[in-house]
Amino acid sequence: MRSLLCLVSYVLLFCFWRTQAEIFTSIGQMTDLLYTEKELVHSLREYIKAEESKLAEVKSWAKKLDDLTRMSTSDPEAYLAHPVNAYKLMKRLNTEWSHLESLVLQNPSDGFISNMTMHKQYFPDAEDEKGAAKALMRLQDTYQLDSEDFSKGRLPGMHSSALLNVDDCFDMGRTAYNEGDYYHAVLWVQQALKQLDAGEDAVVSKSSILDYLSYSVYQMGDLPRAVELTRRLVAIDPSHQRAGGNLRYFEKLLLKEQSEQQKEEQSSQPTSEEPIHLGTYVRPSDHLPERDAYEALCRGERDGMTEARRSRLFCRYQDGKKNPRLLLKPMMEEDEWDSPHIVRYLEALSDYEIEKIKEMAKPRLARATVRDPKTGVLTTAHYRVSKSAWLEEEDGPVIARVNQRIQDITGLTVDTAELLQVANYGVGGQYEPHFDFSRRPFDSNLKVDGNRLATFLNYKDEPDAFKRLGTGNRVATFLNYMSDVEAGGATVFPDFGAVIQPRKGTAVFWYNLFKSGEGDYRTRHAACPVLVGSKWVSNKWIHERGQEFLRPCGLTEVD
Repeated sequence: MRSLLCLVSYVLLFCFWRTQAEIFTSIGQMTDLLYTEKELVHSLREYIKAEESKLAEVKSWAKKLDDLTRMSTSDPEAYLAHPVNAYKLMKRLNTEWSHLESLVLQNPSDGFISNMTMHKQYFPDAEDEKGAAKALMRLQDTYQLDSEDFSKGRLPGMHSSALLNVDDCFDMGRTAYNEGDYYHAVLWVQQALKQLDAGEDAVVSKSSILDYLSYSVYQMGDLPRAVELTRRLVAIDPSHQRAGGNLRYFEKLLLKEQSEQQKEEQSSQPTSEEPIHLGTYVRPSDHLPERDAYEALCRGERDGMTEARRSRLFCRYQDGKKNPRLLLKPMMEEDEWDSPHIVRYLEALSDYEIEKIKEMAKPRLARATVRDPKTGVLTTAHYRVSKSAWLEEEDGPVIARVNQRIQDITGLTVDTAELLQVANYGVGGQYEPHFDFSRRPFDSNLKVDGNRLATFLNYKDEPDAFKRLGTGNRVATFLNYMSDVEAGGATVFPDFGAVIQPRKGTAVFWYNLFKSGEGDYRTRHAACPVLVGSKWVSNKWIHERGQEFLRPCGLTEVD
């Protein structure tokens, strides 16, 4: 029995060994397994490499943002006061953080993604990024800044480390291009090309830059340069999808426009490849008739103040016609302009009041609105770029105190005035030339300043702008400056050339209507774009109703 069991055991052991040997001694199968294993190891290495590369990129991003946020949050308002910093913040949150999210999503990290998802609802979107880019272009136009000045952080009165790289400049140009704004597209794409040729690293390719630039130049009517740029594009990328066809089309148009003599000159003298700067092309006109005068005032190039006029300006103490609240501490009043009369009040708001008003307004800030002249409804407009909030006396004792002070100083009732509007103008924030009052059908025979006819007769009447309020027209404007502004942000009057600079704690006041109730068309004014800084203002629009005995009618239409 024991022998049989041993024999069976030997047989089973032999069979087992034979089976394993047949498997592991099959060279063909084993070599296949080796190559499979090698492929698996290679895949593993690629996975590790990809993970390490991704982690290195994320670490680099985290380090860069650590440094950036440490600097930016030390003084947020000062940091965002620089328009380039504001634009790049919009770009980072709208574009670059999304790229990082996509990178991490390749191998999801639940904690990070849930955090991203929670915060992303508050991120700026593509429209916000576009708006920030257009704000830089608005500053560029108003203050006549070349694209290189922006890209190198050179702004009037300051030089900073807020720089725009090749990709930033290209994105600026592409934003303009997509809006059909080929003038700015040329300026910014040209700057991208210049920085790329200087050896700066970039994600965007030179062929893409030349593609956008050549077509934008063509749209600006510069065919010779469009041909030259397209030839350069074809030289570096012969297989480009559009370049060949564009080149043939441009050359055909150019030949059609040139005379035989011009053709000979063209063949002997190559097209200039000088960089395109501000002023190379004429900036297209737009909806604003006094654009040049308005922007010249913002730059400080045109000032209507003369020595004769200055001699008529005085300062005084204002007690509101013996108002009890102003007897012990009358307001210091300075003349800013003689006709129309514009005055500035010093110490109109205390630092405490300013901070309380800003504190109440910040949670409510929304895109500033204007009143639609046809419907009377508040709506947003492209020519007013700021955020605003409306505050009423129930919001706090400070608002009631400010309203009372305005009434005491001006001698006008604020019972029928609009709520206190608080506005914040950030990067490129502006309010283009406008009237505060609604225009009734205007008498063209009305005289202003003796023999000069009132201006701006071409502007549309809007007699029903304030009909819904039932308080008549805006008789006067009281404007509080709640911050100083490092550069830009002046209040200007293009008709007569007044420039009023923001000074924290002061306020300016003027009448929009003559005593007859006719609008004073000279009071058309604007808030210049903020170049550097953050501009805070609050204003009170005082209406006609209730002023009948406080500001009686004059003897003539223009008293």
